[in-house]
Amino acid sequence: MNQVKLFIDLVRLKKPIGYMLLFWPCAWGLTLAYDFSTNLIDYFFYLILFFLGAVFMRSAGCIVNDILDKEFDKKVFRTKNRPIASNQISIRLAIFYVIILCFLALLVLLNFNTLTIILALGSMPFAFTYPLMKRYTYWPQLFLGITFNYGLILGWTTIKGQVDVIPVLFYIGAIFWTLGYDTIYGYQDIKDDEIIGLKSTSIKFKSNPYIFLILCYCIFLLLLLNTGYLVGLSNLFFLFSITILIHMFYFQIKKLNIKNPNICLQIFKSNNFLGLLIFIGLIIGKY
Repeated sequence: MNQVKLFIDLVRLKKPIGYMLLFWPCAWGLTLAYDFSTNLIDYFFYLILFFLGAVFMRSAGCIVNDILDKEFDKKVFRTKNRPIASNQISIRLAIFYVIILCFLALLVLLNFNTLTIILALGSMPFAFTYPLMKRYTYWPQLFLGITFNYGLILGWTTIKGQVDVIPVLFYIGAIFWTLGYDTIYGYQDIKDDEIIGLKSTSIKFKSNPYIFLILCYCIFLLLLLNTGYLVGLSNLFFLFSITILIHMFYFQIKKLNIKNPNICLQIFKSNNFLGLLIFIGLIIGKY
């Protein structure tokens, strides 16, 4: 029973924000591409597959991250008790878990068309090298954005069978969304990260994070609205987008206090709700 608890802690199963932030872009891309005048069974089938894939891949990514960051995690107050950092789970067992999770993710992936499978496999290097980036660059959040939002394109190709400019533009916008929310997340550990020599956009823009965050969210919002225009979403989408704007700039940037880790974590977690708002907006816009 203790091993089950350790596994749940290892893959952050009690912290759904991680796999939900991976899932929402998939759901956005799928929703944009899907023809809702047809049978909805396929839509919900793919939605479930993307959710399962997000859970499996996020779980595997957490384990790889903890293996690579074991020595760093020991020195950070928030992460020192993680199962691998605290030697409660061995590296060998952790690698075994990664193999099992990746196999389960592959079983999910095989339900998609050939292009989507190829593109998904092509994202693997990004998924498993991201944890190394904070050792070498102040932009690890950029690599996270590239990885976490890749599902947006996969959602589109699942239905369309080809890559088009519309999901690519939205994908670029979503990368800036991740740049914003993960910079906020990074302010929880900024003191420890500076001491042990890790890099992040949180550290790079610590003197004035608000300009950077506003820029990131503005780019995301503009590309989101542009996507709605190119796809031909109804006016309801653009009207509903006011709620998205309010959430981003009032409930996140205005309420941000980078010196309060609890507030940073709350704001970061609120992006799950933002992902849901965007999802609802896209569905509304399709009608």
